[in-house]
Amino acid sequence: MTELYAVLGNPIAQSKSPYIHGEFAKQTLQDISYQAIQPPVDQFESTLRTFIKQGAKGANVTAPFKEQAFTLCDELSELAKLAGAVNTLSFTVTGKIIGDNTDGVGLVNDLQIQFGSLAGKRILLVGAGGAARGCILPLLQSNISKLVICNRTYSKAKQLALLFNDFGNVCAENINTLNDEFDIVINSTSAGLSGELAPLPESVIGKNTMCYDMTYGKKLTLFNHWAQSVGAIKTADGLGMLVGQAAKSFSIWRGVMPDPQIIMTTIRQQMT
Repeated sequence: MTELYAVLGNPIAQSKSPYIHGEFAKQTLQDISYQAIQPPVDQFESTLRTFIKQGAKGANVTAPFKEQAFTLCDELSELAKLAGAVNTLSFTVTGKIIGDNTDGVGLVNDLQIQFGSLAGKRILLVGAGGAARGCILPLLQSNISKLVICNRTYSKAKQLALLFNDFGNVCAENINTLNDEFDIVINSTSAGLSGELAPLPESVIGKNTMCYDMTYGKKLTLFNHWAQSVGAIKTADGLGMLVGQAAKSFSIWRGVMPDPQIIMTTIRQQMT
């Protein structure tokens, strides 16, 4: 019997999730149906509960509903609790909603594929919003030596650093006073999509610095263009994070981990 899944977001027409999960299902011989649903911004809960009543087994959640989904969960994973947001929901036969956050796992897996082991690395995380918060614990758990968070608003970066202080070597620094080189610089902001970048000093990029932008597109992202222009040795965008977080969601639901690399190649070709 075909089991029902979906992604909920607004807007959602651009989502690649139905294609990705459809390919995962073919690859792992799973009988699922996966659709995209766009609830009105003020009707997320009612839309979700209607979907559950239809017999759904799980759902992904994207902007702007991740925090709201968090509040509707009966049970939360440790990652979801610390992220304050969920992107993966599972529905039990007893009616419980279980929330998880796979964004950070997707990021770390792709960083390791793109850049190698993170052990001992000094990492700068640019931004202090939901995308950053969801990734901090998996980064700290990957044996890095230090995580520095910077943001246009320093107080937000400081709040985040304090929240994760018990989990590893993490601190906040004022974006205007940064002067150290980092092994990896990660942009978690979407500012580049609007043609603006955080005012990062060039001094954070050394001759061996690698840069990762959580956004992605047909062309080199604005952040990665800047990184290359100031000497970054390697750059990568967030397509692998997208497919990686989807693979983790799929494995939570279906108990089998698909191979994201084949699908990534296809999506990249479709984008060009």
